[in-house]
Amino acid sequence: MEFSVKTGHPEKQRAHCIIVGVFESRRLSAIAERLDTASQGYISNVLRKGDLDGKTGQTLLLHQIPNTLADRVLLVGCGKERELGDKEFRDIIRKATSAVIQTGSSEMVSFLTELNVKGRDIRWKIRQAVEIILGTVYVFDDYKSKKEKNRFALRRIVLTVPTRRDLIPAERAVLEGQAIAKGISLAKNLGNTPPNVCTPIYLAKEAEKISKEFQSVQTTILDEKEIAALKMGALLAVAKGSDNPPRFITLEYKGAKDKQKPIVLVGKGITFDTGGNSLKSPANMIGMKYDMCGAAAVLATLRAAAELELPLNIIGVITCAENMPGSKAARPDDIVTSLSGLTIEILNTDAEGRLVLCDALSYVERFDPDVVIDIATLTGACAATFGGHVSGLLSNHNPLANDLFDAGIASFDRCWQLPLWDEYQEALNSNFADIANIGNPPEAGTILGACFLARFTKKYHWAHLDVAGTAFRSLGKERGATGRPVPLLVQYLLDRC
Repeated sequence: MEFSVKTGHPEKQRAHCIIVGVFESRRLSAIAERLDTASQGYISNVLRKGDLDGKTGQTLLLHQIPNTLADRVLLVGCGKERELGDKEFRDIIRKATSAVIQTGSSEMVSFLTELNVKGRDIRWKIRQAVEIILGTVYVFDDYKSKKEKNRFALRRIVLTVPTRRDLIPAERAVLEGQAIAKGISLAKNLGNTPPNVCTPIYLAKEAEKISKEFQSVQTTILDEKEIAALKMGALLAVAKGSDNPPRFITLEYKGAKDKQKPIVLVGKGITFDTGGNSLKSPANMIGMKYDMCGAAAVLATLRAAAELELPLNIIGVITCAENMPGSKAARPDDIVTSLSGLTIEILNTDAEGRLVLCDALSYVERFDPDVVIDIATLTGACAATFGGHVSGLLSNHNPLANDLFDAGIASFDRCWQLPLWDEYQEALNSNFADIANIGNPPEAGTILGACFLARFTKKYHWAHLDVAGTAFRSLGKERGATGRPVPLLVQYLLDRC
């Protein structure tokens, strides 16, 4: 799909379809007013008949408007002009794109990026538009025997800006939006791939593809023997119940001088989670192929950073395993020794994400990181608390937490901070080991999961993103991976630049 930005007047655009906004009570946007003037009141006459009031997301397709060059004009309801914020803007871009696709148009010129959005500049609007348009046309049909093909697939999109001085930031925004959208699609594809295909070895091969595509990325993959040699006992405890062996993946992106400390991203890559010997119920096992969405987000973010050639050093660490029951699998009451040397009493094998992550969080000390951010579908409690709207955020360093929060607001991939107070740590005390892997369920599950990880992150600034509610939808017509928190992570990296 080809994107471009330009300035221009709506009545002079030769295109299959142009898109303009109408506010509530049939109030025309500035661009729609110009089009109405050129057509001698054609649009306002149509609106007076009541076909469109201007409520957010309404659409009305008009053909052959007098004194215009476009085949079609799509009117899109934008709600109340003074209340046009981030969510409303994203919604109207999505609705408009869906409506254009239904027309069979292969190109469109959107003037919606010239609307005034509270507190947002042209760069933000262009980037959001690119991400949403590409997200709207996303389809995952790799495993369908019959694929639907649109003979008039949307191929060319022009996004307009008010003045020529807006062209340079807008063009940069297109590049950013495309890189982020590609990352989101990669994360979605990996999450949506069935678990009999997407194994730890499969994820390792996907990491290798990125290093082959970009010379700035180097990939190292450790197999089970190398993992054992490093004494990652917690990771091995999770993996040993499965015939699919674990993999420990490191991707190093070098965009800055060696002396610059790296930003480290750590992803949980449980390619399927049965709960192990603490077996989940059948209903709760549906969607557990998405338990590797943290790993997918790290791969996608590294890919976006490489494509944008960000002047940063970034390291992605992905710890991959399959959590299965069986005679070789870890049992409740087992005690294992982690890479850090801390012993862990496994009271619930379904709390496996923190076990694979703790060894990774110890491993990354060797990189002398500037900050470490782990991304994990860690706790159902987080999904219960925030639903699918907000990711959980916990951190041992408030400036880092604030930066991630701000990045979430800017990218509309939001997170919310929960406390990580010492009082919660008492619940993880064990009579027989240094630490237990769960507290007293169902008490403060998300916080206690992060408290466990915090025991392994004392030597650096660290944040934990619990994306159990935001990385995927496991049921209903929207079932599938969302690609979150790739927009948040890339925005954080852009802000660091």
